[in-house]
Amino acid sequence: MANTPAPSVTGWQSGFWSLMATQFQNAFSDNALKQLIILVLLASAAASAGEAGDDGLVSLVTAVFSAPFILFAMLGGWLADRNSKQRMMVYVKTAEMGIMAFAGIALWLKSLPLMLGAIFLMGCHSAIFAPSKYGILPEILPHEKLSWGNGILELLTFLGVILGTVAAGIFSDAFKGREWIAGPILVVIAFGGWMLSRQVTPVPAADPTCPVRINPVTDLWRQLWIMKQDRDLWRACWGNTGFYFISALVMMNVVVFGKNDLHLTGTQNSMLNVWLALGIGFGSVVAGYASRGRIEYRLVPIGALGLALSTVPMGMEGVTADTFRICMATLGFSAGLFIVPVVSVIQHRPSPESKGAVQGTVSSLSFLGIMAAAGVQWVSRETFHISSGQVFWVCGASAIICGAYAAISRGRFIKVE
Repeated sequence: MANTPAPSVTGWQSGFWSLMATQFQNAFSDNALKQLIILVLLASAAASAGEAGDDGLVSLVTAVFSAPFILFAMLGGWLADRNSKQRMMVYVKTAEMGIMAFAGIALWLKSLPLMLGAIFLMGCHSAIFAPSKYGILPEILPHEKLSWGNGILELLTFLGVILGTVAAGIFSDAFKGREWIAGPILVVIAFGGWMLSRQVTPVPAADPTCPVRINPVTDLWRQLWIMKQDRDLWRACWGNTGFYFISALVMMNVVVFGKNDLHLTGTQNSMLNVWLALGIGFGSVVAGYASRGRIEYRLVPIGALGLALSTVPMGMEGVTADTFRICMATLGFSAGLFIVPVVSVIQHRPSPESKGAVQGTVSSLSFLGIMAAAGVQWVSRETFHISSGQVFWVCGASAIICGAYAAISRGRFIKVE
């Protein structure tokens, strides 16, 4: 993959911060809706399903949300290359308002198929959105700001994820029996995201004549073969997939662990994630500034080691809520160190006309990782009968594998030119 010099970028601040705010809103709304539906289903199944049913419901919702990324991420990459990435973001934000209205109806009717349909539609929305939001960043930022920009992006993404999860817990407790009220609230928030997306820096289409790419299998295979020619990009792609596997497994397991082991309410359970958000925010910003205008790959194995060590107390029997919160914070900090250089490589290495295709490929693999996490969550509990706390040790072992892979494959840093 060729590296081409970035165009001169001036006055980038307004468009960049609009992009950051749009991404924060997207992550917030995705996770508020997904977590709210999980909590509604857990509450309705509590009397009959028990703890084993909890695992199945969490895995089911995660799988339904993730499936569109596998099916449509390549389509999202093609659309991002063929059209203005900023315009694509406006289009998907328009669709989000309708999806959230549909979700409100599904919650009002308390229909499982409709609620799962809303989750699937939100996954489709985010699958189309992802290649544009990641692909546009190197187009609106000077190259020397790329690692810093990714630090801010990851900070706001995970803050959105965590605060959306917290909001779902608040909605669940405040609107018990009337959860549909959250639907109109999320519509208003989606309208705010649409307004913000209109302020992102307009960019021209990278490749208006790009041939149609909508087959998720053949195009994924073709893009993987192309990406394999660039060792740095190839390694970063699989590191990113491993990261999403670990983070999804942690997030799913925290819901079950908080409910069944720490005996927390919906709001208290969601608030556990505030500690994770604080850690991720601090770790991402530290990684961005530590890079000093380059992509500091040494942070990846350091972050992986921190991830692994953080999970050790989490799996011990009798762990207290306070200890668990501290572990969530250190887990988040380590996650920030790990992911910022990985994402920066993925954005920096592809040629301008293929950034959307690469981001589509990365999104597909990321959510294959999330789907795998849903499967591992279920198999670990149902087949191997390990405790929900010990599932965190599976996360730690996976982090060690990812960190070792990165440490063996890459030296000190990648210079951004």
